[in-house]
Amino acid sequence: MAVMNFGGVDESVVTRTEFPLEKAREVLKNETIAVIGYGVQGPGQSLNLRDNGFNVIVGQRKGGKTWAKAVADGWVPGETLFEIEEACQRATIVQYLLSDAAQIEVWPRIKEHLTPGKALYFSHGFGITYKGRTHIIPSTDIDVILVAPKGSGTSLRRMFLQGRGLNSSYAVFQDATGRAWERAVALGIGVGSGYLFETTFKKEVYSDLTGERGTLMGAIQGLLLAQYETLRENGHDPSEAFNETVEELTQSLMPLFAENGMDWMYANCSTTAQRGALDWMTPFHDATKPVFEKLYKEVACGNEAQRSIDTNSKPDYREGLDRELKALRESEMWRTGAVVRKLRPENN
Repeated sequence: MAVMNFGGVDESVVTRTEFPLEKAREVLKNETIAVIGYGVQGPGQSLNLRDNGFNVIVGQRKGGKTWAKAVADGWVPGETLFEIEEACQRATIVQYLLSDAAQIEVWPRIKEHLTPGKALYFSHGFGITYKGRTHIIPSTDIDVILVAPKGSGTSLRRMFLQGRGLNSSYAVFQDATGRAWERAVALGIGVGSGYLFETTFKKEVYSDLTGERGTLMGAIQGLLLAQYETLRENGHDPSEAFNETVEELTQSLMPLFAENGMDWMYANCSTTAQRGALDWMTPFHDATKPVFEKLYKEVACGNEAQRSIDTNSKPDYREGLDRELKALRESEMWRTGAVVRKLRPENN
């Protein structure tokens, strides 16, 4: 591991230079990796591992849409694609990449196949951190590890195909074999991580749930909608409101501060934009900080996890979710966005 200084704080990271792909292959040369679930993270991680030369199989419920998707991606039934229980039985490492709700449901069926010396791998700390609520309690004779890419499985795969890496956190919850650390890091390199930073299962899920509900999804949609609505209520047309709220942010400014930081982006905007941004930054911070503090407390005490478990376990949850997503998709702002995206030069 290398020690790097992040904003004045030293942290341990693992890079692909010090732990190259060849070393990862050597560590896992006698392992069979079963990727359980082919929804959000499963496709990207399994395909990257396969393309990187690891021995990978996929476990999925037969006959569903995701089974068909796995077949379309080149996984062969009876050879590299199996029912969940058989995949777990064949594997030495089980990558448990079902949704949090599905992990709770399927756990009784897979735990009997987690025999001594195997490794149970997560990409989210939810099931283990809230084990009193999920009842996902591994036996003490297996390794329990985590690699959490900081993005969707789609992004992980897309960046891999571009020759890039998506940064990931990693953690060891239980080391039964003495090999848990090297298994976790090798898998992190194998799935296509840019670099790996150390965390714990609890820290991963706390930061992940806060981020998803905050600046990654929940807060950003709330902020965008508030500005869009304000512009529309003051007579601006939908295209102007969308361009000033979303398009300029995602297509112009985000690439700038992703490349060199917010300070660099500020320095490369007009002096009028700089002055206004610096003046209004503090009011926005002060208005939203109490919301983030409340959010973190709800995550840390388990209330947010329980809401997720309770909601996702309702028999009509999927129907309700589809209605909510449909309302979001059909809102004026995002219907406008669909038209704006078609007008981008690359689409004409």
